[in-house]
Amino acid sequence: MNKSKRTAILLLEDGTICQGTAFGASGTASGEICFNTGMTGYQEVFTDPSYFGQILIMNNVHIGNYGVMYAEVESNSVKIRGLIARNLEESYSRLQAESSLEEYLINNNIVCIEGVDTRSLVTHVRKQGAMNCIISSEILDIKELKKELAKAPAMNGLELASQVTTQQEFELGDPTSLVKVAVLDFGCKQNILKCMTDRGAYVKVFPAKTSFDKIKSFNPSGYFLSNGPGDPAAMNYAVETVKEILKEKKPVFGICLGHQLLALANGVTTYKLHHGHRGLNHPVKNLLTGKCEITTQNHGFGVDPNSISKEKNIEVTHINLNDQSVEGIRLKDKPAFSVQYHPESTPGPQDSRYLFDEFISLIQYHN
Repeated sequence: MNKSKRTAILLLEDGTICQGTAFGASGTASGEICFNTGMTGYQEVFTDPSYFGQILIMNNVHIGNYGVMYAEVESNSVKIRGLIARNLEESYSRLQAESSLEEYLINNNIVCIEGVDTRSLVTHVRKQGAMNCIISSEILDIKELKKELAKAPAMNGLELASQVTTQQEFELGDPTSLVKVAVLDFGCKQNILKCMTDRGAYVKVFPAKTSFDKIKSFNPSGYFLSNGPGDPAAMNYAVETVKEILKEKKPVFGICLGHQLLALANGVTTYKLHHGHRGLNHPVKNLLTGKCEITTQNHGFGVDPNSISKEKNIEVTHINLNDQSVEGIRLKDKPAFSVQYHPESTPGPQDSRYLFDEFISLIQYHN
């Protein structure tokens, strides 16, 4: 049989079945289904560690038509568990590309299905909410697929950051810089680090479960809490570390999962979103300036606004204009702030890069 004509099956937890064509690696993959509405930047999306444990729907009709360049990544490998699309393109037009999308996905052992009505599927997920699913090009019996799907863990209560964090400490930037940032890597994107080193910072990246004493020995002038996958409420080890960091009263900046951990460390709760926020065009309002930003987002959990109102030391700084969810907070009694979205935005708009400038300025002010 022609490889491009292999049958693949997608089965959702609620019983929805889609038949399509296999693409990428042969096999079976399961995880939480989610969707991204971005039209470009698929390679950066696939390598974002925050997608670890998830099966991704790319909602644009054609994915892969500009190929792959190995430098255009946000981590050292593809992090999605599987991929769903309408048309996955093996041919590409970009002269600089170094491989096709299919070759790239095969090399990363990613199971995919194409030929799916993704707009209908996204509508279904938006209505029914996040759930687990399974893709297979080797198991085509629905009863057997249901048995395999039942083995997949729910995202609620799942700690995943320790599976994507760096295994070894490493440093980037100018060692003589007076701006020294300790980065807690819960799944940090590469462009976050670049946004800091481009502004003159010297960063040292630590594995997720590094003790506070070890981090403190770097003598940083500021701390950064990175993005990452999984349920923040399942990360007690990280919450305790953040509490210790805050006692230092040095500048702290958190993004995405780091935002949620900063909230948890201050007695605020988090919750599972109905279907998450993922894409390149989410409108956010900065309540401090009154200005709006178009943002890149990728999260399935959020910070509970009702629990923030009970905490006098926390101020909401940003809100999502689509659903009024919390997109940013700051502490009133410490130089610490965070946002739920991605100001490093690869792919996406650069409206929010000013947050890195504010972090560096905050460090310089407190030095």
